Amino acid sequence: MSVRISLVTTRSDLREFIFLPEKIHRDHKEWVHPLYADEFRFFSPVKNPAFHNCDTVLALAHTDKQVSGRIMGIINHASNERNGQLHARFCFLEAYPDGETAGALIAFAEEWARQKGMQKLVGPLGFSDKDPQGMMTEGFDQLPVIATNMNFPWLNDILIERGYEKEIDLVSYLVRVPEEIPPYLLKTCERTERNTHVTITGFGRKKDLKPWIIPIFRLINETYQPIYGFMPLSETEMKELARRYMPVLDPRFIKVVTDKDHRLVAFLIAMPELSNGIRQARGRLWPFGWIHILKEARRSRLLTMLLGAIHPGHRGKGIDALMAVRLLESARKAGLSHIDSHLVMEGNLRMRAEYERIGGTIHKRFRIYAKTL
Repeated sequence: MSVRISLVTTRSDLREFIFLPEKIHRDHKEWVHPLYADEFRFFSPVKNPAFHNCDTVLALAHTDKQVSGRIMGIINHASNERNGQLHARFCFLEAYPDGETAGALIAFAEEWARQKGMQKLVGPLGFSDKDPQGMMTEGFDQLPVIATNMNFPWLNDILIERGYEKEIDLVSYLVRVPEEIPPYLLKTCERTERNTHVTITGFGRKKDLKPWIIPIFRLINETYQPIYGFMPLSETEMKELARRYMPVLDPRFIKVVTDKDHRLVAFLIAMPELSNGIRQARGRLWPFGWIHILKEARRSRLLTMLLGAIHPGHRGKGIDALMAVRLLESARKAGLSHIDSHLVMEGNLRMRAEYERIGGTIHKRFRIYAKTL
């Protein structure tokens, strides 16, 4: 069987690229559709500012007169300059299990990267750590949550056969919402409220969140520097991310902490997991898909962590415990039973210890691979 690779150059090609995964995963019960309206905006160089400082390529694989796979290649020049490296990235790899298509797509991405003068290919990794990253290696029977990948196990074998090795692992913890807040958290929370001049604020309406969006992203820029794949966000990218996620955020599970001068020093963002509603809607908001998603937001019992940060000058003062207590209180009040930590770097031992201290266990693992070209 021969595999032919073609570039995505037309609107029709892009539609094929975007909708191909739902064909490949038709019988994959754990897979969840993306929100397609969001996909078209994400893959648009005009609408997605992340394209502006990157070289990119989108490609389709063809076998037996049908499209059998896809891949995206990215060279983030700002990241390479910042880290003193010549790395290309691959992401959004999908293929039927025919034994050849996935390998051909990876080979295409490698050759594209070589021609661009790159020395290493890493992935799955998108424009930044805010995009789905890592190939799932454990937890194939678990529910995929927002902004994470769900792949077939054999894709890992293809990468290993082609000489790819572990670059970094990310883990996801599952935590049961306790019936009572752990005493150590309450004690730390009380001490923090007594000894520090900080104020924690919750929200009841989405419109109350708007003044905090840019300050939150600015704090992310300041605190996320050590995170693998992170790139500081421009003001335009901040607004684009806010546009993408604001419609699905639940203000009950967003907490901000300010100092005595009303400056943001910490925040935490979580949301009820919507995957089952998105699956029922098949990723389509219209005409009635939004109803399924809205219903799932009300009946979901899983809370997914999205983002959080504490200003370096305010770490070690118990602010993390303060936010944790308030979030657990909100989760209990809403009738949620579990929390998914989302992705935590394997080497982030401090955060992992916090999840494990409240009974969290690893239920999913993702791997970013790398190969020297």
